[in-house]
Amino acid sequence: MPDIVPPARTALVTGASRGIGREIALGLARAGLDVALLARDEQRLAEVAEQVRDLGRTAVVLSADVTSEAEVRDAVARAERPGDGLGSIDLLVNNAGRLEPEAPLWEADPGDWWATFEANVRGVFLLDRHVVPGMLARGGGRVVDLASGASTHEGPFGHSAYNASKTALVRMGAALHAEGHDRGLRVFELAPGVVKTAMSTALAIHADRTEWTPPERVTDLVDAIAAGSLDACSGWLVRATHDTPESLRELAAAAEGGPAPATARRRLRVLPAGNEDPLRELLTGR
Repeated sequence: MPDIVPPARTALVTGASRGIGREIALGLARAGLDVALLARDEQRLAEVAEQVRDLGRTAVVLSADVTSEAEVRDAVARAERPGDGLGSIDLLVNNAGRLEPEAPLWEADPGDWWATFEANVRGVFLLDRHVVPGMLARGGGRVVDLASGASTHEGPFGHSAYNASKTALVRMGAALHAEGHDRGLRVFELAPGVVKTAMSTALAIHADRTEWTPPERVTDLVDAIAAGSLDACSGWLVRATHDTPESLRELAAAAEGGPAPATARRRLRVLPAGNEDPLRELLTGR
């Protein structure tokens, strides 16, 4: 079991052509990483790549649909190629996602509903499936999934596919952490809060919002994960609205040797109905 996983030198960021993905990619470049940029819009990617190169870092443009296994496999191979690629991928940021049009479940368009689930779950699975083996072969690496407040509680209503997919994402990340941790894999579920993007501003519940999560709150956390300073929080759900690299390090240190088992920390759980719930011990004890 690797005790220490070296800091990341390279990263692949999906959904990197705009919004949070673009900010994460540029933040990693400022932190000294070379970055592979993956999205469907090649022109937008080229603009972000130019900004990465202006920061003195290597940028690799990967035009691909995350729901296509063939395109993901080819994109990862290009990213890992020596010479015109990065040579390896030390950090994977699964940011690409989709939000279906707002509607109650019984009125939702089946195609839109399933396309959202495919983008948010199948897309992450495919990236993990084709990136993680290389990480394990090199002794470890790190994966960040862009989760959501919807991963842990109901809402925003009218987006049942988004809610279900973001909850599934956290469960999938927990499995990845459990299966890969002893081989040097570190996995983080990162809820960014409400950053002002095209996706968030499309939600009716944010129509009158005036306060937004600064993107720097998100990029600071991703940069710290890349550097390895938050490895003690692998397997956790972290939230940019409340967590900082400093607060998470303090929380992880305080949790060591605490009353709750490590497997219970910052994970998705079902709460008992009350003290008399016959499932209380089962739900809280594992």
